[in-house]
Order: sequence, then C-alpha cells, then structure tokens
Amino acid sequence: MQDFLRLLRYASPYLGKLLVALVCAALASLMILALASLVPPLVNDVLASAQPHTLQDGRAHPVSDKFNVLDYSNKLLGEGWIARYSSLGQKLVAKGRSTTFLTIAALVLILYLVKGILTYFSTYYVRAVGLQVILDLRRHLYDRIQRQSPAFFSSHPTGLLISRLTSDIARMQRTVSGDLADVFRLSFIIVGQVLWVFYLYPRLSAVCLVILPLVLYPIVRFGKRLKITSRTSQEKMADVTNILKETITGNRIVKGFGMEEYEVHRFTDALKKVQRQELRGARLVSLSPPIMEMVGALAAALLIGYGGYQISRGAVNAGEFSSFLFSLAWLYASVKNLAKINNDFQQSMAATRRVFEMMDADVDVKEKPGAPLLPPFREIIEFKDVAFRYNVTRVLEGVNLTVRCGQIVAIVGGSGAGKTTLVNLLPRFYDVTEGVVTIDGRDIRGVTLVSLRAQIALVTQEILLFDDTVRNNIAYGRQDVPLTEVEAAARTAFAHDFILRLPLAYDTRLGEAGHLLSVGERQRISIARALLKNSPILILDEATSALDTESEAMVQKALNNLMRGRTVFVIAHRLSTVRNADLIMVLEGGRIVEQGNHEALLERRGAYARLYELQFREGTGTHG
Repeated sequence: MQDFLRLLRYASPYLGKLLVALVCAALASLMILALASLVPPLVNDVLASAQPHTLQDGRAHPVSDKFNVLDYSNKLLGEGWIARYSSLGQKLVAKGRSTTFLTIAALVLILYLVKGILTYFSTYYVRAVGLQVILDLRRHLYDRIQRQSPAFFSSHPTGLLISRLTSDIARMQRTVSGDLADVFRLSFIIVGQVLWVFYLYPRLSAVCLVILPLVLYPIVRFGKRLKITSRTSQEKMADVTNILKETITGNRIVKGFGMEEYEVHRFTDALKKVQRQELRGARLVSLSPPIMEMVGALAAALLIGYGGYQISRGAVNAGEFSSFLFSLAWLYASVKNLAKINNDFQQSMAATRRVFEMMDADVDVKEKPGAPLLPPFREIIEFKDVAFRYNVTRVLEGVNLTVRCGQIVAIVGGSGAGKTTLVNLLPRFYDVTEGVVTIDGRDIRGVTLVSLRAQIALVTQEILLFDDTVRNNIAYGRQDVPLTEVEAAARTAFAHDFILRLPLAYDTRLGEAGHLLSVGERQRISIARALLKNSPILILDEATSALDTESEAMVQKALNNLMRGRTVFVIAHRLSTVRNADLIMVLEGGRIVEQGNHEALLERRGAYARLYELQFREGTGTHG
C-alpha cells in the first residue's frame, strides 16, 4: 500500500482532472441507482396482474404504491415535469397501466444516455492523468539512472535497466491509466447499490453481508501470491532483456564463434523461466472467477428460493424484490470486476516496487546543495593524497600529482594499474575515497557538476555516436550551434572531406552507434565533437589504440589540433605523444612510482624504461 500511495503522489499535480472524474463517476452511479429504482414500477405496473398484491389478511401490500410510476417520475425529474413539458405524457399516464412501459422505456433511455456521457468523462480524465503519471514516472526514473556513477552501471546490467524503464512501467501503466478509472466507477456503483438494498430490505441485506467474506477471501489470498509470482516473473524478464541486448549488440562475436544455436537455446531457456512464472500467475488468475461464481450462485439460489416463497405468500412485494435482486446482481458484477482488477493491481505493485527500488538507489556522486559554479580553469590541477576503493578493492593509493595549465601529462602503467580510474576522478565519474582533487585550489566536490564537466572534454577508445545526423553528433545537445561552427570543428578534426562524401553530408544519419562509418571516421567525429565543446581540459583515454596505421596517422593529426592550447591527460598514448609529453607518470598497483619527462625517465632505468622497451619499442605498441 505504501508503494501505491507513493505512486498516487505522482498524480497530485493533476488533482483537478481527478476530481472531475470522481464527480462524473459518482453521478454515473446515481444513474444506475435510478435504473434499479425503475424495476418495482416495471414489475408491479407492467408485468404483474391488474390486481395489486395483497397480504394474507387481504390488505394491500403497504409498499405496493411506493413505486407508482407517475409519482416516481415526478420525483426523479422534478415535480410537475410531465405537465410542464409534455401534454402527450399526461395523456399517456391518464390511460393507466397500458402506457406505463412507455414512460419507463423513455426513462431507461435517458438514464443510460446520461450514464454513458458521465462514464466517458470519468474514464477519459482518469486515463489522461494516468498516462501523464506514467510519463512523469518514466522520465524521473530515466533521470535518476542517468545521474548514477559508472559504478552503478557496473553492478546493474543494461538489460535490467531497460526492463525497468519498459516492461515494469508498462505493467504499472495498466493500473494507473486503466484500472484506476474502473476502480472509481465500480466503487461508487458498489456504494450506491449497497445503500439501495439496505433501503429495500435491511435485514436480508445484513444477512447477505455474511457471504461477503467468502467472496473477498480468495481475492486477497490469491492477490498476495500473485504479487510474489509477478515479481519473480519480471526479474526473469529482465534476464531475457539482458540476453537480447548482449546478443544483438555483440552479434559479430556470436557469428564469429558460430554460437547462433547456443544463443537461441540460452534465450529459449530464459523465456521458459519467464513462462513458468507466468503460468503460476495464470493459475491464480484463473481460479478466482470460478470460485467467486460458485459463491455468487449459492447466494443467488438461496435468495431466489427465499424470495419466491415470500412472494407466493404475499409477504414480499414482487417489484421491490426484483429491484433487490437487480441491485445485488450489479453489486456482485462490480465486486467480481474489482477482483480481476485486484489481480492486475498486484502484478502492477510488484513492478512498482522494482521501479521504486531503482529510484531509491543511492547516487554515489552527489552535488552539494547550493554549490557554486566552477570558475574557468586558469592555473593548476592537483591530486592530493588521493585514494580510491571500489567496494573493498584498493584501486588508487596515495596519489599526489600537480598539473599546470597547458601541460600534457601522459599516464602509463600495466593493465589494472588504475590509469582510467585516476582520470575519471577529475570529472567526478567517481569520488575520491580519501584525499582531494582541486582545480585552481577549489575542491571539485564543492562545485556544480555541470560547471565542472563543462570544462572537460573526453575522447576514449570506446567511440559512442548516436543514431542521429552527423551535425547533431558533432554539436551534441546544442541545437543553437550554427552549421559553420560544426563544419569548422570537422575540418580541424580532418572529418569534413569524408562527411561531404556521405549521401546527405552533415544531414546523414549515422545509424546505431555510427556503424555506417569506419572506426577511424567515427573517432574523428568524436574529436570534432570535443573540439566544438572547446573545453580547457582534455582527457584522451586510449584514443587511437583500436585504429590501423593509416587511420591512426589521420586521427593523430586531428588529436594534435585538439590538444593545442589545452591541458591534456593522455592515457598510454602512442609513442610520439608519450615522448612529447611535458610530464609522464607511471602507475603500478594504484601508486605513482615514477614521474618526469621522457629522457629523464629513460635515464633512471626504472619502471618507465622497462615499459618503453617492452611496449613502445619502434613505436608499434599500445598500452592500456
């Protein structure tokens, strides 16, 4: 229930529409109540014999005139309505019982018309609010995920995140945009019909309430089990989504190893696990209606037998008892529909719990309230006694580094030495466990993330382009940038010529991950994007390690243009970049073991010299 109340809070901005829906639902239930009240005059005045029902002592039944159709019509539609609005109506009523059915028929038509209009507005406004709630919820969850650190994405598979945003919220949508409208409508119907049956036969209605727990017990019992089953099913569906994502994005590996059949079997096994949970849920959903029907049939049989006996004795008015049965039928149908909605609700609540768990996941990198903007970088970047641990694993320890504005710093070391982690601390992809990172003396944890990251450009080995135009990929997120500036950045990145050869030049869509381009071309697009950002600090993380010799030469020229006039952190770049760096630092086991320029480090014959001999000999090696 706590999750449901939290979900309803998303509807609070739209309370006006919900109130309109509630009022319309309440008025629609009154129309059904009015229909129920038409049953006595229909039975007594149209279907019954000409003689009124009498009690055993010969007296007329005291309630047989309660539903005289003329009196009832005047009460329902306003005193004297026939006289004021219909002379034909006066003539019809004057003819007696033979014309009563015409009046009732007209009232039924009017009531159903009004009920239909009210139901439309009630349902529409609830669904409209529900769809807006789902939009807000999905946007909020996506925003929360986007603000998580890389550590979060390392521990949450992509397929699981996609499943939360798609299938889980889709299940919630069925409740907030569909079932909620039915709950409003059915709740008012139930209240109205309960009041009506108690008005007709209070004692008999009280007896009927004894049966109600028999109807509600299986609903509650099955609902709890269904919630558990649905949660397990959704977890298994997340596994299916993850397999789907991995095998589609990695289809070249699948084909290269001839694993198509293996992946089909793996996918099928995951689907079967989902199916087993769905079948358990199907059994629970399928059991509920027949159990309710048996309870309802038992109650109906007893009531019909009792009513028939009392009518034959003349102790009960046939019209009133027919109206009583009519209302009980509406009441039973409404409760039965609520039971079906409860099944959907329990499945939705299982999805809601999973979504809110994702929303409540801690954000590792947080911005301090009221944090100021970081002024433009001018002088120095410092790492002071920096340590970083991922869970319990030590990645960096005791790192001290000073980088002055305009310097090129190369970071080298063995695999797992902590090179990428070190540079990821600068834009706060992670926060230091100990120590501090400062820019011009300001702790980067004390400024806004936007102002910090605006001053840092990043080019990595993993090139990410979007399924969008070349222009929009270069001017990523900046629709106001004129094409001339985009072209200037592309020229500086040596990308302009091959872009012009594309079918629509800068308006060509690049497809998923930019696969329409070669690796070298994609990298030059990413360099053009970094150039257009024009940030004073640049991080190059293995930017050329995946390129062939020809592509590397062209990309290196583009990188040289990008590096000009900037403070650059280069991770294990090619030989020429490493040799020309102002400062080279060697990481081993998360610690800086050496730092200096190329010549000085070679003279020491230490860790850098060994790396140089092993991995940079003849300028052919790459190092990560």
